[in-house]
Amino acid sequence: MNILDPQGPIGAAEKTILIDSVGIMLAIVLPTIVAIFAFAYWFRASNTRAYYWPDWEYSGRIELVVWSIPALTIILLGGVAWIGAHELDPAAPIPGSGKPLTIQGVSLEWKWLFIYPEQKIATINALTVPAGVPLHFELTSSSVMNAFFIPQFGSMIYTMNGMTTRLNLQGDTLGTFGGLSSHFSGDGFSDMHFDVHVVPPEQFSKWAQDAAGTDKSLDQASYGQIAKPSMNNPPATYRLADPDLFQAIATQKIPPSLGAPAGVIGASPAEAADAR
Repeated sequence: MNILDPQGPIGAAEKTILIDSVGIMLAIVLPTIVAIFAFAYWFRASNTRAYYWPDWEYSGRIELVVWSIPALTIILLGGVAWIGAHELDPAAPIPGSGKPLTIQGVSLEWKWLFIYPEQKIATINALTVPAGVPLHFELTSSSVMNAFFIPQFGSMIYTMNGMTTRLNLQGDTLGTFGGLSSHFSGDGFSDMHFDVHVVPPEQFSKWAQDAAGTDKSLDQASYGQIAKPSMNNPPATYRLADPDLFQAIATQKIPPSLGAPAGVIGASPAEAADAR
């Protein structure tokens, strides 16, 4: 989960913004550190060449330097962050990319449900995606607010009950990478980790075809069992029997799970229990 080892275009762009921002801030930090040691050395008691300037703090030239350099640094840093943030709008398609793979994600207590609507399959706590193919995530929550994050792909984004957030990512390197929940959502949130398997496109097609033949099916009835709070859930694969399941969750046609009853959306399980 090393954000400085990105495996896709969004993660690489965010790494550049991070490094550029640190470099810009060091333009103030490093000279300040050097000046501290230089002043301490020059104005030491044993240096007879140093002399006292009683009114140095009223120097117009010093004021110009003290205020202009930080102001220019803040302007530059703000410009880099503002332009970079707008170029990396989570909902914006990845430039120059082909047809994206749509994945619908639901944060549960305390696990992740991923639905592949075009492939008509679903998984728990595991993602398999084709390398070099844009990934269009549609994300919601079954109950309390959560956060979806694949550090090496970039762009963390929140999931909230009753609404859908959108995120575009891409994985270019074959391998297995880590994903997690990055927002506290109750006792089991620290176990809300999932593996992201980036495979060649032809291998993804075979995986999806095999997964569609599994005996376990996902519909509103089986979703009701899956949505019950549980911890340390192993990865699982389902055949999607209800293509409108994600829409029913996001629009609250399926009522929120026990962690977020009506009127306390976003509350923790303990807060929800108190409210009931």
